Amino acid sequence: MKLLKKFIGGQEKPPARSDLKKILMSALAVGLVIAGLTYVDREIGTLVLLGTFGATTFIVFAYPDSPFAQPRNVLGAHIIGATMGLLCLKFIGPQWWSLGIAVGLTVALMKLLRVVHPPATSNPIVVFLTNPTWFFLLCPTIAGALIIIILALFYHNMSRESNWPTYW
Repeated sequence: MKLLKKFIGGQEKPPARSDLKKILMSALAVGLVIAGLTYVDREIGTLVLLGTFGATTFIVFAYPDSPFAQPRNVLGAHIIGATMGLLCLKFIGPQWWSLGIAVGLTVALMKLLRVVHPPATSNPIVVFLTNPTWFFLLCPTIAGALIIIILALFYHNMSRESNWPTYW
């Protein structure tokens, strides 16, 4: 019975809605960054767009002060997620349980190295679904994450008073 009462949740109210201008600006920024990555993909013929970057851009542009939005977290976590996926796929194989190990290792390493970025936990899943070469670590993982970070540096430091990032 005590457990069931916990399902009701706390008595907290949802957070306040963001300012409409901030909502529209972050939506525009996210849309432009994803469109830009898609354009680069098409023009150079090399993948720089990951599905996980949709969630990454949301966090980086809509919640820039979150620890999850900081550059070291974005880059570090995406590298960890892709690397764990590639290592587990290569050395353990495409077993149903090896993907669980890859995602679990990704979470553990992100927390251990203090570079937590939740969208990157999907990178091992992408690796297992697509079976890429080790080049996947460079493109799209590192290249795409760096492009997002560079664009965020310009966007945030030109559109707001406070500095971004809050830490490196």
